[in-house]
Amino acid sequence: MNIVNNSIVTMHYTVSTTDGTQIDSSREGEPMVHLQGSQYLIQGLENALMDKVKGDEFVIEVTPEEAYGDRHEQLVQQVPKSMFGDNEVNVGMTFRASTDDGEQTVMIIDETEDEVVVDGNHPLAGMDLTFAVEILDVRAATAEEIEHGHPHGEGGCGHSH
Repeated sequence: MNIVNNSIVTMHYTVSTTDGTQIDSSREGEPMVHLQGSQYLIQGLENALMDKVKGDEFVIEVTPEEAYGDRHEQLVQQVPKSMFGDNEVNVGMTFRASTDDGEQTVMIIDETEDEVVVDGNHPLAGMDLTFAVEILDVRAATAEEIEHGHPHGEGGCGHSH
């Protein structure tokens, strides 16, 4: 069966930067199970899966435009440390912040005695990514999976909708 929208795809993947630095991989654990067309994956990878079949292995390079977008330096800001009250602040922490455009996830990338530098960009924004993919299985999604927008395991999806 070829991968089309509303297929359930079981796959192993490794994602790396173009210089070969591994970012993430499913190969040492459980494979990823994905509903094709659900927009759960980045666009470049989801596009590359179309028409593949069980047993296919491929490598694809994905540009920022089809991944996590370009970096926007205006999303890096210095804020007073006092905004965090008595909460401990450490580089690498992420949290939800209220902005003029609504809620946004930001990461603390630097701190001084009085200020904290936060970055609202996705950590992989602006990066070209390389995916090595192995398709382990492809099947048609059930009506319930399509309705819920995600694959279900044995016995359903484990939560109520």
